[in-house]
Amino acid sequence: MNDVTLLKQPLLDEALKALRRGLSNQRTVVIAGACNVKYNGRARSTLEDGERLVIVKADGNVLVHRPTGLEPVNYMPSTGKERSSELTRRVGMPQGCLFETSVDGSNMILKAIQRKSRESLTIIFREVYAMTLLSLVDAGTFALHASEKDMQLAVLAHPNLIEEGFRPITYEKRVTPGFIDVYGVDAQGRFVVVEIKRKTGNKAAALQLAKYMKVIRGDRDEGVRGVLAAPSLGRGVQKLLSTLNLEFTPLDPRRCAELLDRVRRDEGLDAYFRSSS
Repeated sequence: MNDVTLLKQPLLDEALKALRRGLSNQRTVVIAGACNVKYNGRARSTLEDGERLVIVKADGNVLVHRPTGLEPVNYMPSTGKERSSELTRRVGMPQGCLFETSVDGSNMILKAIQRKSRESLTIIFREVYAMTLLSLVDAGTFALHASEKDMQLAVLAHPNLIEEGFRPITYEKRVTPGFIDVYGVDAQGRFVVVEIKRKTGNKAAALQLAKYMKVIRGDRDEGVRGVLAAPSLGRGVQKLLSTLNLEFTPLDPRRCAELLDRVRRDEGLDAYFRSSS
C-alpha cells in the first residue's frame, strides 16, 4: 500500500470531492457514517437511518455493513464482463458498477448502478464520520487448510468421504493404545476403524492403526476393517497395510475444509450434529 488518504469528520462537499477522486482512480474507499439505503432492481428494499460502514472496492463491488455481524446488510456486486472491457481500461472508468455522486442539501448521495442489469443501490449519507482512500495491492495466493480435527469433523458431517454407505457410530473412541478418530459401520454392517492423517500416511500411522485393530478385532479375523485416511501414502506404506490386512482411502484436507466451512456457514456444526443425533 503506497497511498493513503484519511478524512476525519469532513464537510459533505469535501467528502464528495474525495469520494469522486477515489472512484475515478479505482481506489478502495471506506466510509463510516450515518446513512440510509435504497435498492431498486429485481425487488425493492429500504434500510432506515443508521450508523454504518460502506466499502467500495477497487473492482466496483459495494458493501454496506452494520456495526455488528459478519455479512453485509446491503451490497451491489460488480459486473465481471464490464470490469475487464477494453473501454473501461482505456478511458479509466471505474471498474464494475457505474457511480453517480452528488451533494443534495444536507446529504451526500452515492448511487451504484450495475451496467448490465441496471439494478441500483443508493446510499444517502446525512453525516460522514470518516473516509479513507486506499491503494491496496494483493497478489497473494489463498490456500485453505484443515487440521486433523477439522478432517475428523468433515468425515462426521460427510461420511461418504470415507466410502459410500459408511455410517459413523462414535469418534475419539478410547481404547488401550489411544483414541480412535472415527468408529463406524460400512454398507455391509461391518465395523470400521478410521485413522485420519492430515499429511502423507507413513508407517507409524499404519502401525498405530494396527494397534487399534488388535484391540477391536480381538480374536476375530473377519467383520472389522481398518482404514487409514490421508492425502497420500509414503513409500512402502501400501505394502505394509496389505500385510497388516488394512486399507487406505485418500482424504483431501482442502476438500474437508471446504465441506466443513459449508456446514459451519449454512447450519453451524452444533446444530448439524444435534439434528443428526
